[in-house]
Amino acid sequence: MLELRSIHKTWEPRRGERRPLLNGVQLSVASGQTVAILGASGCGKSTLLKIVAGLEAPDSGTVWMDGQDITRMPPEQRHFALMFQDFALFPHLTVQDNVAFGLVEQGIRKAQARSQAVEMLRRFGMEAFALSRVWQLSGGEQQRVALARALITRPRVLLLDEPFSALDAELRVHLREEFRQHIAAHGMATLWVTHDEAEARAVAQVGWRLEQGVLQALWGA
Repeated sequence: MLELRSIHKTWEPRRGERRPLLNGVQLSVASGQTVAILGASGCGKSTLLKIVAGLEAPDSGTVWMDGQDITRMPPEQRHFALMFQDFALFPHLTVQDNVAFGLVEQGIRKAQARSQAVEMLRRFGMEAFALSRVWQLSGGEQQRVALARALITRPRVLLLDEPFSALDAELRVHLREEFRQHIAAHGMATLWVTHDEAEARAVAQVGWRLEQGVLQALWGA
């Protein structure tokens, strides 16, 4: 169970001026559950994900995982996977080594990690690109590689920021079903940030809208 307890965060639009961005956010995401956060650009959705991932600290409030306060735990110790809109792929690595990277960091031998990476790429229809460089791929292809990399380590928590934004409609539907299967099979708590309510309703059991720093229930809450 992932829990956010009274998360506050301000931002500074101009020097010397501070405004509330997150105002006492309370949220829980159970293992195997997908929760969607909707809202306008700049409302704080991505900042909320970064706080969960440990990339930013809240001004106040705490982040809990399975009953443990992890607010000050470094990102690499949380065993979370996150995927933001810019993909953050490594341009100097092949596609398969991008996907295998997290497994190698966990101590799995490179040959075994690469084998698992190719199998994951096959699920996304990308095995033919295993030895390509990521800069040779289209935006949609890079997005599939980033999704494969996010899932391969079977993280405790999956954090997704507009994960299907660069994909065509048919592939979006296919990957939504793929994600549902992975999340259910591996019991990942998943926090899904998007502006697309129709897609969010197709994927998430619970939906919230972030507005003026406060979460407002949309469905399932």
